[in-house]
Amino acid sequence: MERKLIAIDLDGTTLNADAKVSAKTKAVLTQAREAGHIVSIVTGRPNRISSNFYDELNLDGPMINFNGSLGHIPHQHWQGEYQYTFNKEIAFDLLAHREELGINMIAAEGKDLFLAVRNHPVEVGFFPTVLQSNEILNQKTLRENPTSLTVAVDRSHQDHLLSYLRHNFSDVIDAAPWGGPNAVVELGAKGVQKATGVEVLAHHYHVERQNIIAFGDEHNDAAMIDYAGWGVAMQNATTPIKQLANDVTTLDNDHDGLASYLQRYLKLAE
Repeated sequence: MERKLIAIDLDGTTLNADAKVSAKTKAVLTQAREAGHIVSIVTGRPNRISSNFYDELNLDGPMINFNGSLGHIPHQHWQGEYQYTFNKEIAFDLLAHREELGINMIAAEGKDLFLAVRNHPVEVGFFPTVLQSNEILNQKTLRENPTSLTVAVDRSHQDHLLSYLRHNFSDVIDAAPWGGPNAVVELGAKGVQKATGVEVLAHHYHVERQNIIAFGDEHNDAAMIDYAGWGVAMQNATTPIKQLANDVTTLDNDHDGLASYLQRYLKLAE
């Protein structure tokens, strides 16, 4: 079998409901690599909370974070490293309009950047419950352009926030609401998606598109699943992602859906 580039989303795909990598998932991904295939994490998560999974899977190639906006090799210098950013004035504008937009929290992030501000405690798993004094987002502390802005709002204000962003900044950023229970909108550089990162990986490894297999479950996986020669939706994926994909796993992310599928697809020994 030709060498495959296997692009894996983390949450809802490689990770189970407890946000863990199961023993079987780890074993199968290791088996795939031993058979000569490439495994790459392509996630919406920042690097600060995905490097642990990269290490756990013993990966050594590039990882894609922030939905395609950052490509890097953790723990080392890589000549191909890239990062898409947008103007920090957008963060300052949202800070100034926090009240009227119903914003509870804003986090500005990049490869080596994490600053946040919150009006109310927000239970969004990705963010520390207590901010250190050097992590407070304001006009003085944000000195570089961010790669990502994550904005938590009251549910009743989400549509208003989205239309405000479209109206004012749609030429430079894309704004996408998160799936799941939280009213969270994520901002990234315009036109950058997970497929942007997968294309970089494909060039880096000299893999043709038809030899890319991508796994995902949410709307931020759409471009990657579409770009890949073989796009696979998880059993627990949203309906639009299932409709877009070439195939759907039999099992969900809580029952090793990705591992079982890869075992069959790559004809790995049980």
